[in-house]
Amino acid sequence: MQEASDFTGLTPDAMLDGVEAAVGKRLMGLAHPHNSYINRVYELQSFTGERLIVKLYRPGRWCREALLDEHRFVLECAAAELPVVAPMRLADGGTLGQVEGVSFAVFPKRWGRPFEVTGEEDWRRIGRVLSRMHAVGCRSGAEHRVVMHPDRSLRSDIEHLRGGGYVTPRERDAFFQTAEAVLESVLPLFEDVGLQRIHGDCHAQNVLDRPGEGLMLIDFDDMAVGPPVQDLWMLLPDRVENCRREMHLLLEGYETFQEFDDRSLRLVEPLRAMRMLYFLAWCSRQLGDPNYKAKFPDWGTEAFWRQQVDDLRRQLACIREARR
Repeated sequence: MQEASDFTGLTPDAMLDGVEAAVGKRLMGLAHPHNSYINRVYELQSFTGERLIVKLYRPGRWCREALLDEHRFVLECAAAELPVVAPMRLADGGTLGQVEGVSFAVFPKRWGRPFEVTGEEDWRRIGRVLSRMHAVGCRSGAEHRVVMHPDRSLRSDIEHLRGGGYVTPRERDAFFQTAEAVLESVLPLFEDVGLQRIHGDCHAQNVLDRPGEGLMLIDFDDMAVGPPVQDLWMLLPDRVENCRREMHLLLEGYETFQEFDDRSLRLVEPLRAMRMLYFLAWCSRQLGDPNYKAKFPDWGTEAFWRQQVDDLRRQLACIREARR
């Protein structure tokens, strides 16, 4: 079956029928939507009372092989007894189903509250979890996922924005001159940097704190091949130079299981710049979504791109300052 171009043709009844057939369980006719813009996420319940989460992947974002790369990584983490929510095996033995041309996966419902640091031990706790996850991540590759290296992902994002004509004429030269300066500045910093499977989007909302059980990593949707430090810096409340105590505690927990390459801390500000440009490229790919303009009404205006130029220039200054 051809993959759908969007979610508009997928009705709740069709979704329920497709998931019910895939899991081989009778489901109640209620589907509670969860807040998710990128994918469609619903909470379902079987007639035996089991709570399930179905994630319908946004068509066109990831190919089937990339989704399976994600599933393999999470399943390997689960097999290593890491606290993750792994996709369920479907009736056909796989983890990826399809309904009306839309790919989906089903997960057991897990409760918890978003991770919040209330004391020093919390930094050590999350450091230990990330270290164990990275120990699994380095065991094999993920050839269909984003490679978080400036010569790969950053260069691709810049060329996508350039070729698509998204930047307004008045800001175009300034934007791409700054973006190219970022690329030129960060490329040497990635020489001899080890890349491996990582979570890729490890902020506090993607970590559940389960009282009595500990921390749990969720939502590997942006899983990538990149430097392990990517999964650390997004948890910090500020830039590394302003969070030395927090980073020390995080690494103290991390090194319970393996050594951390302290030299990779120099990549934090480059990675922040890469994330800024990645997000702009990602947004540009959503412009055909009828819901996008309602959520981001100012995207693409001259004022919008002027702000992006200013933000990139400030970030470039941070990168250059850190290299002195």
